[in-house]
Amino acid sequence: MSWYSLLHPDHIYTFLLLFVRLSTLFVFLPFYNHMSVPTQIKAAFAFYLAIVLYPVVPVTPEPPTASAFFAAILSEVIMGLLAGLAMNIVFGIISYAGEQISFVMGFSMASVIDPQTQVQSPLVGQFLLLMATVVMLSFNGHYMMLMWMVDAIRTAPLGDIVMNHSMFDYLMNAMSGLFMFGFSIAFPIIALSLLSDVIFGMLMKTMPQFNLLVVGFPIKIFLSMSVWIAIFGSIMILFKTHFLNAIDVLMRWIS
Repeated sequence: MSWYSLLHPDHIYTFLLLFVRLSTLFVFLPFYNHMSVPTQIKAAFAFYLAIVLYPVVPVTPEPPTASAFFAAILSEVIMGLLAGLAMNIVFGIISYAGEQISFVMGFSMASVIDPQTQVQSPLVGQFLLLMATVVMLSFNGHYMMLMWMVDAIRTAPLGDIVMNHSMFDYLMNAMSGLFMFGFSIAFPIIALSLLSDVIFGMLMKTMPQFNLLVVGFPIKIFLSMSVWIAIFGSIMILFKTHFLNAIDVLMRWIS
């Protein structure tokens, strides 16, 4: 194939759709869309992958009308949005659990700026998100998302992405289960906090000189930290399970 033949409208249209698909995936998928990575780097990486993966992409005929062209572009944007939503729900579970843990430990006022969303988030939630990212890198979750991009380019036709039942059911169940799973992760610490509040209330009734602010809160924080350390491994295992489940759903979506 000569370089001149690549200037055919069909090839240009195919490369444009491929670049749009990769760009939208880098915009919405977690880890790749981190705000600390400059936009120019993301665009350059998407353009580089589009050049590398173009030989394995079937040539898509040029659309007959401008409306069909914009519909194909919109289809690629929706694909990136849905894929990013499916993966970000997994991180949302960890973030919600961190918010609940921060609240019961009395760390709600200890907030930091989230470098990803540029909003204030509890310190415990931010720590859990960073550790979840490290765990994801340890089992090559970022490579799994990258390989899913390659498989999506090979199997899913450009400009013709449709929502199937498995993807729709997963998104509905994941959105409804986000709060349930997040609460279940934080439940051991919440239960211990409620139990300690009951015990402190009984102590204050029997010993009015008991100073809850001076003695009670440090004890409560110490107990919560002890339980948090004990269940931290289970939290990361649950995160890995949900992450792999989301990747499996995305694979079945494009197959």
